[in-house]
Amino acid sequence: MYTANQFYKDTFGHKMYKASITLDVTCPNRDGSKGTGGCIFCSNEGSGEFASRGMDITAQIDEAIERVKGKAGPDAGYIAYFQSYTNTYCTPEYLRKSIEEASAHPKIEAVSVATRPDCLPDEILEVLRAAADKIPLFVELGLQTSSDKTAMLINRGYKSEIYPEAVQKLKSIGANVITHVIVGLPEETHLDMENTVRFVASSGSSGIKFTCLYVLEGTILADMYRAGELKVLGMEEYFDIVFDLISLLPDNMVIHRLTGDGPKKILIAPDWTRNKRKVLNYMNRRFGL
Repeated sequence: MYTANQFYKDTFGHKMYKASITLDVTCPNRDGSKGTGGCIFCSNEGSGEFASRGMDITAQIDEAIERVKGKAGPDAGYIAYFQSYTNTYCTPEYLRKSIEEASAHPKIEAVSVATRPDCLPDEILEVLRAAADKIPLFVELGLQTSSDKTAMLINRGYKSEIYPEAVQKLKSIGANVITHVIVGLPEETHLDMENTVRFVASSGSSGIKFTCLYVLEGTILADMYRAGELKVLGMEEYFDIVFDLISLLPDNMVIHRLTGDGPKKILIAPDWTRNKRKVLNYMNRRFGL
């Protein structure tokens, strides 16, 4: 298993940590362009609960580095991570200025931009191309599932057929592509999840991020959970599935995450994800990390 830690050491020569940034953007399935309400699992913060707000980009990076510098140590490097909502769903000029400001920070060695496959018009790709010419660039695509049936259920707002083309476009401009996949989406079978991972593996994506399905306050998913319409995975059940899914990946695909952290203040389920130390210890034993 090619882990992100090993990849970063191979590429940068040391550990890398992400400094999360929030831009003034939204998503096309929130503002009425392709829907409203966003994905049914996504909170009002657009997955940016761990990022700072109300500050310029340089100040956000400074604050993010301050939070992790104790565990990171003096030799660590940092990635400016545009995390919340859809960060290419904006004007090209706004994205260009934002990336340039982040790249100019003295402790930033790379930039990562979280977005969707349907938000990569040519003028945005040119901004990303220019960025990739100057600094290592990661683009993280929120696929979550290859099933269009599930995609409709979760209000994703685009069909999976556009994802492989988006990956190839990003690779052609020099971006390193990371694909997000959620394990345990409503009504999905083990075969559905296998199909998603095979889809990612065949796309040419450089890396993958797994996460379990979180139920967060203020989401449609929370309503479904309380109505008894949704079952969440237990810890061992979740990692049993992930273990199987990893076997479907090519050896050179970087696994950037085996699961994630739900914001505890609004986390409803699964409860086992609250104990990060226990989860990390389990992953270390199970996957030999």
